[in-house]
Amino acid sequence: MITINSLEAFKEIAPYLVNSVPGGAVFASTDQNIIQWKMPSDAFDIPDFKVGGQVRAEGAAARCIREKNPVTENIPRNVYGMRVAFTAVPVYDDNNEIVQTLCIMLPRLHPIARSFGDFAPLVANMFPEGSFIFMTDLEKIAYRQPSNKFDMPDLQLGQLIAEGGIAHQAITSKKLAAQEVEASVYGVPVLIMSNPCFDEDDNTKVVATFNIALPKQAAFKLRDLSANLTGGLGEISTVIEELAASASQISVNEKDLNHKVLEVNRMADQISEVLNFIKQIADETKMLGLNAAIEAARAGETGRGFGVVAEEIRKLSDESKQTVISIRDLINTIKNNVSKTTEISDLTLHSSEEQAAATQEITASIEEISSMAEELDKMAQEM
Repeated sequence: MITINSLEAFKEIAPYLVNSVPGGAVFASTDQNIIQWKMPSDAFDIPDFKVGGQVRAEGAAARCIREKNPVTENIPRNVYGMRVAFTAVPVYDDNNEIVQTLCIMLPRLHPIARSFGDFAPLVANMFPEGSFIFMTDLEKIAYRQPSNKFDMPDLQLGQLIAEGGIAHQAITSKKLAAQEVEASVYGVPVLIMSNPCFDEDDNTKVVATFNIALPKQAAFKLRDLSANLTGGLGEISTVIEELAASASQISVNEKDLNHKVLEVNRMADQISEVLNFIKQIADETKMLGLNAAIEAARAGETGRGFGVVAEEIRKLSDESKQTVISIRDLINTIKNNVSKTTEISDLTLHSSEEQAAATQEITASIEEISSMAEELDKMAQEM
């Protein structure tokens, strides 16, 4: 049982005791209506709870006096601007009447906030590029923990939450929020994730946010390399497709050329047949000229003129045969050249077909590499 005398003795040592409470505390005394005395700690205070202030009619202090028993209540944020665990204990006078209460007020912290100082320094340094961990209440940054490798000096204790910022998004949506920030803001690309923390007594009410910022220099470089690789492969693929189209057209042209060469070869054979026919005619013409010369000789002086004509016919026949031979030699030369051209055309056609096949294989390989680049980009985004 606490008496008036023991309360006065407590007030003497209160300045020493209040700062020994982890996280800070506020000691106070009240009567039924008015706050009589208050002793805040260095780490924790409730500015709206002050000496001379009115005791809340349904608060723990007023109920303690009415009910003549200690009363504890969890005060929501809308009363004092913060969540508070409030305990009021009755104080008795010499007549054993309850005349006052001794009140102890503690900041009511989310379990994560309560243990932040224990785990945050360890977690912050677990990431290869370091990290920055911080917590907010519904208005401002309440805790911060940089790593050895990474800090965010722009985010300091007491700084107000920016409307539309990552913590604000988590509070309003009541869901995990994530945001990628460009290097121009913090010097390096950063991924920030904010998770809402809910009231232990009401899992629909957000009371704080837990945030972690991860520098993503390596991942963003990987994504840039992947994007450049994908772009380069796309350009190469376009060139290869154009080359494949050209190779296909060359193959078509070579087939057409090969066909034309074969046509020329067939025409040369037909010309040879015509020359054979001309040679046959020339041979027969020569024979007729010889017979005519013989008959002209028999006719004597009368057949002399006809003999001259027969001799000219024989000369014309010889010349025709010689022309046929020259033309045949020329045709043979043409056929030899055509044959060589056919061989070259066949080789070129075969090479064109091989080139087209190789181009298709290259295109398939590039498509596979492009697919790998896309997978690489996805992995970089997930890092």
